[in-house]
Amino acid sequence: MDGATINAKVYAGYAKAALRIGTTYQHYRPTTANTPIAAGNRLADMLVSLNADDPRYSKPNVYGKATWYAVADASQFQVGDYIVGVEGTLFVAALQQLLPIFMVDCNRVASFNRPQQQSGVGALSYGGTTAANETALAASWPCSILQDTKKYKSDVDLPGDVRDPWWAILAPTIPGVTLRNGDIMTDDLGRKYIIGSAELTDLGWRLTAQQAQT
Repeated sequence: MDGATINAKVYAGYAKAALRIGTTYQHYRPTTANTPIAAGNRLADMLVSLNADDPRYSKPNVYGKATWYAVADASQFQVGDYIVGVEGTLFVAALQQLLPIFMVDCNRVASFNRPQQQSGVGALSYGGTTAANETALAASWPCSILQDTKKYKSDVDLPGDVRDPWWAILAPTIPGVTLRNGDIMTDDLGRKYIIGSAELTDLGWRLTAQQAQT
């Protein structure tokens, strides 16, 4: 028996377990850079059970931890798929051979824009970034936005100033979009961020961002 056959049997076992302990989740597969959880991206509902890195279901998830493990029919999943149900909205981060289904919990919805790029020389129009001159990259992507440990003093640095917060962001790969340092992100709470680092991994995007307005 080879590895692929064993992996298929593991997935079949997950599917049988989900029939017993799972709850119904909506299942979405993004196809464009905008609104991944849209009616046109919805697939058949699935039974899914989630646990916080504990197959015995003996402890809850904790603060500052976005990752979960799923029990579900993994043969129906692709990396980057979303599920929406009783535990909220999550995306499939990894389907690794013989390993648990790795999920990321999404607590925010984010859109991404690119500031204007001046291409000419000499006397040019206003070069600052405004909402009107940004280029939209992707809209309405559920993702994880959690506090990062680092913070920086404001440029003014008055005694009463609060340090500028930094955030750690996890998001799936976005079709046709490559994020980069300096891109602008906004979330559903109206907060604006400047991406400080953008790393594309086999689990999706891992970003850090400084909050641009409080």
